[in-house]
Amino acid sequence: MKRGSRLIPLAGALVILVGCQARDQEITATQSSEPSSGRPAGELDNPNAELKIVKTDAEWKNQLTPEQYHVLRQAGTERPFGKTYEEFNQQGMGAYSCAGCGAELFSSNEKFDSHCGWPSFYDPANARNVVTRDDFSLGTVRTEVLCAQCGGHLGHVFKGEGYKTPTDLRYCINGVALKFEPAVKDASK
Repeated sequence: MKRGSRLIPLAGALVILVGCQARDQEITATQSSEPSSGRPAGELDNPNAELKIVKTDAEWKNQLTPEQYHVLRQAGTERPFGKTYEEFNQQGMGAYSCAGCGAELFSSNEKFDSHCGWPSFYDPANARNVVTRDDFSLGTVRTEVLCAQCGGHLGHVFKGEGYKTPTDLRYCINGVALKFEPAVKDASK
């Protein structure tokens, strides 16, 4: 087993968490910004109650790739250190939007390489488009990150991992859930 890994019992099976996930001990992150509803970001009880973009399951399946559908609509996780992670590390200045609905979520100004295999940001660019809620899916509480516009699962946010960022947060986001839009260069300069 890799150093820093840990075993977690899950429904009669053992799951090995490797790398960044093994360090994710403190997972009670809350966001200081407020979404457009005026409620704190961590208080999304029913994500469908306030969604601005609602589609049927068939419409989402038709619009998204199978991997995007698995992540955004079924709260899946892409494999770490994949093609989207490599592309993320090569991208320059720009904005990251939801691959499902196009809502702006993150800016390249707040991205950093946490070396965990998934795109990482320390703060959402547009807090009204990012909401969080408690996630108990692995038998422990984590903070899930969702698109406020369509309810798409983006990843999780972790606090207190020791990264030297202004917020002490790591938004660990699935790359397939994001669409990169390069910054427009000013041709007049």
